[in-house]
Amino acid sequence: MPEHKQKKQKVVEENNLSVLKHIKAPQTVTIIAASFHGGQPKKGVDVGPEWMLKRGLVKQLEGLGWHVNSAEPRDYEEKKPKTEFQYRNVKNINWVSAVAKDVHERVKNVVSKGQIALTLGGDHSLGMGTLSGTAAVHPNIGVIWVDAHADINTVDTTDSGNLHGCPVSFVMGLGPELEPFKWLKPCIKPDRIVYIGLRDVDAGEKKILKENNIKAFSMHEVDKYGIGKIMEMTFDYLGRDTPIHLSFDVDAMDPSVAPATGTPVRGGLTFREGHYLCESIFETGRLVSVDIMEVNPTLKQDEEELLHQTVDVGNSLARAALGETLL
Repeated sequence: MPEHKQKKQKVVEENNLSVLKHIKAPQTVTIIAASFHGGQPKKGVDVGPEWMLKRGLVKQLEGLGWHVNSAEPRDYEEKKPKTEFQYRNVKNINWVSAVAKDVHERVKNVVSKGQIALTLGGDHSLGMGTLSGTAAVHPNIGVIWVDAHADINTVDTTDSGNLHGCPVSFVMGLGPELEPFKWLKPCIKPDRIVYIGLRDVDAGEKKILKENNIKAFSMHEVDKYGIGKIMEMTFDYLGRDTPIHLSFDVDAMDPSVAPATGTPVRGGLTFREGHYLCESIFETGRLVSVDIMEVNPTLKQDEEELLHQTVDVGNSLARAALGETLL
C-alpha cells in the first residue's frame, strides 16, 4: 500500500471512523454548501458556507481521517422566481421550495452512497430538504434538532411569514399543503424527533408541540439534568439502533459563544455543552447526516474577532460531530 494511503488508514483507525455503522469505507463526507437566505429577511447567512470553507473546514476534516468531497457553494439566487405563490403573509414560497427540493436531491444522493452529508447553511428552511433527503434513504431516521427555536410553525400559525421558522411542520405534514410543496411528502413522524436547547418558542408552536406529544428539552431541562443525561434520554427515546440526522442551528449556542447569527437568544448552550452533544452523537456510531445552519458572518463584519469566532464554532461543531475528540 502506498505510504500516503497507509497514513490515511492509520488516521482513520485512530479516530475510529469505522464506528459509523451506516457509512461505507472509505469513510467519506460530502459537503453540501447551500448559500441561501430566502427563508428569512437578513442577507449574509448565504455566505456562511463560504466562510466556513475559507476557514479551513476541508483540511480539518481530512485531518480526522475523512475523505472529503467539496465544491464551491451553490448560488441559489438563480432559482429565485419572477413571481411568487401567495399564501397569507408567507414569504418566498416558490423560492424556498425550489431550493429545498435541490438540497433534498443532493442529500439523498450522498446518503444513498453510504457517505455523510454535511450541509452548511444558509438559513434553516434548508432543513426541509436535508431531512426529507435523509429520510428518503433511511425512513426510520431519528432527528436531533438543536436550536433556540422550534421551527415548527405552520404557514397558518407563523406571525413573521419567514419559512426558516417552519421546516419541521413541512416534513411532518402539519398545516395545509401548498401547491409549490407538493413534492414534499410527510417523512418525519412526531415521535422521530427530539429538540434540544429551546428557549424562544412561539405560542402556536408550544401548542403544536403539546398536541403532537413531541419530545423537547428546553434549556430548563439542560440546566436541570445536564447535557450528558439529556443525550442519554434522547438516544433512549429515539432508539439505540436508529440512524441519526443532526440539524444544528448555531443560535442554539449562547450568543457569547456564537454571536454572528440572525436570531440570537441569551441563555443558550455553552461551548462545551454544544460540543459534548455532537461528540456523543458520533459515539453512537449511527450518524448519517449533519446540518450546521444560520452562521451569518456579515452581522459581525465590523468585528472581525466575533465574525471568526462564530464561523470557527460552526466548524468545530462539525468536527465534533464527525469524530474529533479532546484526547
